Amino acid sequence: MSKFNFLKSIHVKFVLIYILLILLAMQIIGLYFAQQLEETLKGNFENSIEDRMEIIEFSVREEMIKERTEESLTLEQTLRTVLYGFKSDDISEIRVVNTRYSILASSVIENQALIGQRSTNDLVRQSIIGEIGLEQTYVDPDSEERIWVRTLPIVAAGGEFLGTLYVVAEIENVYDQMDDINSILAVGTAISLVITAILGILVAQTISRPIVDMRRQAQAMAKGNFSRKVRVYSDDEIGQLARAFNHLTNRLQESQQSTESERRKLASVLSNMTDGVLSTDRRGRIILINDPALQLLNVSRETVINRPVTSILGLDEEYTFEDLIDMKEAITLDFSSYDQSTLLRTTFSVIQKETGFVNGLIAVLHDNTEQEKIDMERREFVANVSHELRTPLTTMRSYLEALADGAWQDPDLAPNFLNVTQTETERMIRLVNDLLKLSKMDSSETELSKEMVEFNVFFNRIIDRFEMSKSHKVDFERHLPKEQYFVEIDPDKLTQVIDNIISNALKYSPKGGKVRFDMTVEEGSLLIQISDQGMGIPKENVDRIFDRFYRVDRARSREMGGTGLGLAISKEMINAHGGVIWAESKFGKGTNIFFTLPFEMDDGGEWD
Repeated sequence: MSKFNFLKSIHVKFVLIYILLILLAMQIIGLYFAQQLEETLKGNFENSIEDRMEIIEFSVREEMIKERTEESLTLEQTLRTVLYGFKSDDISEIRVVNTRYSILASSVIENQALIGQRSTNDLVRQSIIGEIGLEQTYVDPDSEERIWVRTLPIVAAGGEFLGTLYVVAEIENVYDQMDDINSILAVGTAISLVITAILGILVAQTISRPIVDMRRQAQAMAKGNFSRKVRVYSDDEIGQLARAFNHLTNRLQESQQSTESERRKLASVLSNMTDGVLSTDRRGRIILINDPALQLLNVSRETVINRPVTSILGLDEEYTFEDLIDMKEAITLDFSSYDQSTLLRTTFSVIQKETGFVNGLIAVLHDNTEQEKIDMERREFVANVSHELRTPLTTMRSYLEALADGAWQDPDLAPNFLNVTQTETERMIRLVNDLLKLSKMDSSETELSKEMVEFNVFFNRIIDRFEMSKSHKVDFERHLPKEQYFVEIDPDKLTQVIDNIISNALKYSPKGGKVRFDMTVEEGSLLIQISDQGMGIPKENVDRIFDRFYRVDRARSREMGGTGLGLAISKEMINAHGGVIWAESKFGKGTNIFFTLPFEMDDGGEWD
């Protein structure tokens, strides 16, 4: 007997598997621990900063609304004193910015020259415009450390918006703590792996010894020696396996010759039982067929047994049985009916003896209808994306070529050409962003940050924003109830939905038209309706407007900057909130968009 390769030893494999399993378990535990610890430390840090910001906001607000006399200190002086009192190791700077983006105070002495100047920080401007608190984490280019910034609106008791509070916090300390903890965890992992390796060697010996004995017995059986017996070391599963091995030795000699041919045929059939399977004899007539194959072919067992396989599969005009024997590649069979599409991917394998004599044929039927549908949708998706990108790219190339040929020197044409190029670029960016949103929704990567919102106030705020910024004369008509309805939603995501619907209504509404907003309660859900008096949608197209890239009037939609994905994204977001969205329209008489949301009634103070 040749020397047994150490690297192929089952003893070594048991030890390696044992160590790898322990390592994998510890890595999973370590990753989970590190992740949860990081989230906890970050959460505690951010909560601590937010709590102090609320105190700072209260003090700043009191100073901003306080009446002042000529003898009293100025607002900037009092605010500077207030901010100096809240300086700490975690907070590197505190700023107060009013609604006109003017910096009123800063806690950093070196930044006192900024007092009275306009703030250029985008986060501050967004906070003032939206009257909301925002946060952002970024790496300081000077110190190369992570910085966490947060804004908090300053709102008077009467609801008057006074400005925003801007705080810069040193969150790098949290990550330093995580690095120390990870180092400790790594050392513990290394020590545990050493102990695991020692224990693994001892455990593997108790398993590998009887298996080695069975290997020797198998080698003897391969040479035709069935007299040798395997030694039984224990009564556990390994011992039971040794006894079964000895019993197998006795039975194998008796059944070896009689079962070889049937074993090959049965193994081929059983290995493909998940799909439709049928077997033929050496003349090509069906002798065995399983239930999935009967269902796929829509036939009964009595009508197919002893019939030619080429006839049952509808291949008798193209192939003979001999052709199927030599068939190396799968073929697609079309069994579609008027009301149902059925495509079967069929593969053939030959049953033959060791001498090469053909005993029959195995045909495996796999329902490929859904895959073909997916491939068709993929091809249509690629075609739509290519078409949507080709139009702006062609336009940009034409204008850029004109500019390169000398149009940039024309003071009348050059700005117009550059404006068109910029518009087309922005449209492509919107298209790519919409595709990314849909991709995240399809892969379930989008997480909803839900909170309880009083929907009347939320809905009216969005309508007010559009009513103030609409570009042409369109009247808004509201029919909203006075009762309070609380819904648990992601405000940002639902704002995108309503923005998209209202934007579409304004795009297609004629001058002097009317956009109507309704909200009712039906079967435990809020029913929201947004109606316009635009051109409307033909009846045959209404059900397809929520499909991706589908637009009734492609030319006009593209001219208005649409990507064809807005309503598709809206549908995904409404579904994620547990609601449904649909449309009703009459061509030439406007369009009504409906969507529902689960809600909870105000029970008299629960949300106070």
